[in-house]
Order: sequence, then C-alpha cells, then structure tokens
Amino acid sequence: MTMNIWKEKVLPKIKKVFEKSPGKKALAAEAVKAFDEVKDQHATEFEEKKGDLQSKVVEIYEASPPEVKALVKDPKPTGLKKNSAAVQKFLDELVKIDFPGSKAVAEAATKLGPAYVPGPITFLFEKVATLLPEEVKEEAPPVTEEAATTTTEEPAAAPAESSATTATEEVKEKEIVVEAAEKKEEEAAAPAAEAPPAEKPAEAEALAATEEVKKEEPAAATAEPPKAT
Repeated sequence: MTMNIWKEKVLPKIKKVFEKSPGKKALAAEAVKAFDEVKDQHATEFEEKKGDLQSKVVEIYEASPPEVKALVKDPKPTGLKKNSAAVQKFLDELVKIDFPGSKAVAEAATKLGPAYVPGPITFLFEKVATLLPEEVKEEAPPVTEEAATTTTEEPAAAPAESSATTATEEVKEKEIVVEAAEKKEEEAAAPAAEAPPAEKPAEAEALAATEEVKKEEPAAATAEPPKAT
C-alpha cells in the first residue's frame, strides 16, 4: 500500500517539482504540499502497523544521539538544521523498517536539507514519539540567582534581628523599673496628704492661755465683795 502511494502520487509530484529547478524554498513548499495531500493516508497506515513497528522504532531511537532524541520530542527548525546529518540518518533508519511516510520525507530531506521540510519531519517524529515508553525524569528545579541571593542573606539578617529584640526587651525592663519606683513614691505621698496639718507649738500655747483667762474671769466676778449702802 505504501509503495503504491509513493509511486503513484508522491514520487511523480516530487520529480515534477525538482525538474522545474526553482529555489530551495519553492521546492520545499511543493514537497511539503505533496506530502500534506497524502498525510492522512500515512496516519491511517501507521495506526494499522504501529504494533509491529514499536520495538523497531524503540531500537532506532535508543541508538540515536541525544540531540536527535530531543528533536523527536520537540522538533524545531533550528535543531533540524544544526543536526541535519543525524536527523537524516534517523530518517533513513525509519525508511529501512518501512515506517509510513518516511520514504517521501527522507527523499525531500536528502535533496533540500531537513530544515526545509520541518512539517513532514514533525509529523513523523510525533508518530515515533507515541511508540516510545514513557520516561520519568526527576530533575531538581534550577536555583535562580534571586533564590540564591535570598538564601545567602537570611543568616546575616538573623543576628541583627536578635540584637533588635534584645534592645527592645532591655527598654521594656527599664520602663517597668521606673513605673514601679513612681508607684512607690505616690503610695508614700498619699498618707501624708490625708493627715491634718499639725498645729504650730506657739499657736497652741497662745490658744491654751486664752482658754485659761476665760475660765478665770467668771470666778473673779463671783468673789468681788458687795458694796456698802
């Protein structure tokens, strides 16, 4: 089925494109358009054959360099261009196992370069990725510069914070002592304010003498003899 599609539809269009000898971008556009027209058929064939393809695809993937493995999961034009040789080799390996659509894509990549046909290559890589076992990678989150600065400054801030707390406690203790002393002074002054003022000694003596004189005057009036008639 794949070979029939290739011979009858894809190959004639690709040959027609290259016979015109325009620029690479125009050639790439024609090649991508030709692939897109039969992409759904490749997808259907892939679903039919993926059970048989999985072990072969995993073997090819494991033998590939890290750069290609990264591109399989996240294909980018810049990465395809930078690692064009490794990508081309990966496509050729897919052709060997008759991976649906790989022959047309490998042919276009050989003539134009992988970077010129990112769409078809992405289609293949996405299909390849669905056949790979899930990899659980636990990576510690990178420490940002801001986090590192915060971590470094925290221990230095602790002593200053402690000193401030100690100073505050000392001030509070002094305030308590002063308040206690003022309270004692107020308590001592209260009884003195309530007691009546003591009379002066001289005033007390004068008052007593006046009282004695008043007592003696009636007695003298009583003792005076009667006048002769």
